Amino acid sequence: MAALTTASANNILGNINKAGLGAPLLLIAMLAMMIIPLPPFLLDILFTFNISLALVVLLASIYAKRPLDFAAFPTLLLIATLLRLALNIASTRVVLLHGHGGHAAAGQVIKAFGDFVVGGNFAVGLVVFAILVIINFVVVTKGAGRISEVSARFTLDAMPGKQMAIDADLNAGIIGQEEARTRRREVAGEADFYGAMDGASKFVRGDAIAGILILFINLIGGLAIGVAQFHMPVAEAAKVFTLLTIGDGLVAQIPALLLATAAAFMVTRTSTASDMGEQIMSQLFANPKSLIVTGGVLISMGVIPGMPNFAFLSMGGAAIGAAWWTHEKAKARKAEQAELPPPPPPAENTELSWDDVLPTDAIGLEVGYRLIPMVDRNQNGQLLGRLRGVRKKLSQELGFLVPAVHIRDNLDLEPNQYRLTVHGAIIGQSAVHADKEMAINPGQVYGQLRGTVTRDPVFDLEAVWIGADQREQAQSLGYTVVDASTVIATHLSQIVQDNAQSLLGHEEAQKLLDGLKKTNQRLVEDLIPKLMPLSVLVKVLQNLLAEHVPVRDIRTILEVLAEYGPRNQDTGFLTAQVRAALGRLIVQQINGGNTELPVITLDFSLERILQQSLETTQGTAMSLEPNLANRMLLALRDAHTQREAAGQPSVLLVADGLREFLARFARPALKGLHVLGFNEVPSDTQIRIVATVGDSLNKA
Repeated sequence: MAALTTASANNILGNINKAGLGAPLLLIAMLAMMIIPLPPFLLDILFTFNISLALVVLLASIYAKRPLDFAAFPTLLLIATLLRLALNIASTRVVLLHGHGGHAAAGQVIKAFGDFVVGGNFAVGLVVFAILVIINFVVVTKGAGRISEVSARFTLDAMPGKQMAIDADLNAGIIGQEEARTRRREVAGEADFYGAMDGASKFVRGDAIAGILILFINLIGGLAIGVAQFHMPVAEAAKVFTLLTIGDGLVAQIPALLLATAAAFMVTRTSTASDMGEQIMSQLFANPKSLIVTGGVLISMGVIPGMPNFAFLSMGGAAIGAAWWTHEKAKARKAEQAELPPPPPPAENTELSWDDVLPTDAIGLEVGYRLIPMVDRNQNGQLLGRLRGVRKKLSQELGFLVPAVHIRDNLDLEPNQYRLTVHGAIIGQSAVHADKEMAINPGQVYGQLRGTVTRDPVFDLEAVWIGADQREQAQSLGYTVVDASTVIATHLSQIVQDNAQSLLGHEEAQKLLDGLKKTNQRLVEDLIPKLMPLSVLVKVLQNLLAEHVPVRDIRTILEVLAEYGPRNQDTGFLTAQVRAALGRLIVQQINGGNTELPVITLDFSLERILQQSLETTQGTAMSLEPNLANRMLLALRDAHTQREAAGQPSVLLVADGLREFLARFARPALKGLHVLGFNEVPSDTQIRIVATVGDSLNKA
C-alpha cells in the first residue's frame, strides 16, 4: 500500500512537472501563505518541510563532486529564500493574532524552539538568536558572497582562453567535434553558474538582514498588540510574545544558516572525482606526522595540573591512535603493492614495421622554449586562435581546406626563434619576442624608436621591437604595430599562399569532387575517371594555385576540362584553357573592380625572339642566350619596381603561347608580378600600356 501510494505520488508529480505547472503552483502557494491566514498545524508542516529542504540542499552540496553537478543550486537557493520569507509572514500573522492565547498558539514547532531550545528564557533566546544571526550574516554569508564575486570574475576572465584552448585541441585533432561541443557547454555552464551564485549570495545576505528586522518588528508589534488590544500585563505580554518571536526567528534562522553554509560549500569546491568528505579525509589525515604532533601537544597540556586532564589526555590518545592506524594502513598498502607481480617486460621487437615510419606534417610550426607560452592553451596563448583564423580565411580564399598546423617545441632553435615547414622542408624562419611588439616602418615615418632593430619576416621591411608602453608613440610616428602572434600568423599566411600547390593533393581534390557531386553529379561522374584520371585534375589545380589563382570555382574548372580533355590532356594546355575561363576572376583579383587594367608589354622584336626560341624546341621549353635573359630580367624588375612604388598592380601582358614560360621565368625573382595572356583579359576590360620591355635590349 505504501509503495502504491509512493508510486502514485511520483506519477502525479511527474505529470505536473511535464505540464510545466510546477513553478506556477509553487509561486501561487507562496502568495497564498502571504495573504491567507494559515492554521498552526499547517505552519508546523511547512516549517518542518523548510528545515528538511535546507538539510537536503546542504547534503547535496556536500556530496556534489563539482559545482556543475548541482547547477540548479542558485535557483533552488532563491526558491528556499522566498519560501522562508513567506513562512515568516504567515507565522507573524499567527503570532500577532493568537499569541495572547499562550505559547502553543502559533504551533508546536515555534513553541518547541521557544521553550525547549532556549529553556523558556527569552533573554537566553535573544542571545542565541543574535549569535546565529552574527554567524550567518558576518561569517558565512559575507565570506560566501565574496568568494562568489571573485570566482565569477575569474571564471569570466578565463572564458576566452578556455574557448581558444578547446579550438586549438579541435584544430590539432586531439578532440572531436562532439567532445568540443561538450567542453564548450561546460565552460559556458561554469560561467553561468558562478555568475548566478554571485547574485544568489545577495539573496542570502538580504535574508539575514530581513531576519533581524522581522525579529524587532515582531517584538514591538507583539508587545503593543498584547497590551493595547488584549489588555495583558506588560511583563506577561513581553514574555509571551518575546518567546514566540524568538521561536519563530530560530525556526527561520536555522534553515537560513544551513542554506548559507551550503552556498559556501558550493563556491569553495574544486572539481575532483571525490565528494567533500573524501577530499577532507584523504588530504587532512594523509600524513600521520600531523596527528602525532597534535597528540603530543594535547598530552603535554593534559598532564599540567589544573587543566581538564581527562579531556586532553583522551583526545591526545585518540590522535596518537589515529596516527598509528594511518601509518599501518599505508604500510599495508605498500606491502600489497609490493606483493603484486611486476608487469612483464615488453617484448623486444627487433623487426621494424611501417608503423615506425611517421608521416611528415603538411604544415609545421616549431618554436623555441621562450615562445611556448604563446601556443600553450593552459597559459591562454593567443597564437592558437590566430592560426585558426588564418586557416579559415585561406581555406575560403583558396577554395580547399588548408591542413591543420602541427605545433611542437624544438630545443635546437634559439629561445625566441620559430620555424615554418611544409611537408618537412623548412620554408621560413625568424625570431620574435613574446613580451614585445613589432613596429614596422611602412616606408614613411616621422621619428625613431628605441628598441631592438629587426626586419619584418613577411615583407622584409625595417622594424623595431618595442615595449607595449611605446605602442601609441609608434603609431603616432606612422609605424604599423603588431604583436608577436600576429607576426607569426602573417608569416604563416604568406607561406601557405606561396606553397598552396604543395598542400593540395589527391585527397583534397577528391574532397572537392565529393562536394561538387552533391549538386553536379553528372558532371563529376562523366569526367573523373571516364575522360581523365584524377592525377590530371590534381596537376591542373596545382598549376593554378602556383600562380595564386583560387580553385573555388571548381564547377567551371571541371566544365573546361570536360570540354578540352578529350582532345588534349597535356596539363599545361588544360591549365591555359582553365585560366582563360577564369580570366574575369583573375583580373578582378589583381585589379579589383576597375574597368581599366594597366599593363607592361614586351617589345615586338623581343617577343619575336622569344617565339622563335619556342619554335626551335617545338614548344617544350624556352632557350635564351644567358646575357639576353639576364638583361630582360633586369628590365622586367625595373618596370615591376616602378609599378609597386606607385601602389599599382604589376601585370605583364604577353601572347598566350608565351605566358606559361614567362610566368615560370619571372616567378622566382619577381614576386608579385602577374603574367597574363591576351585571352585571359575580359573583352570589356580596357588595357592601358604603362611600360614596354625590349627597346633597350635591342639597342644594347
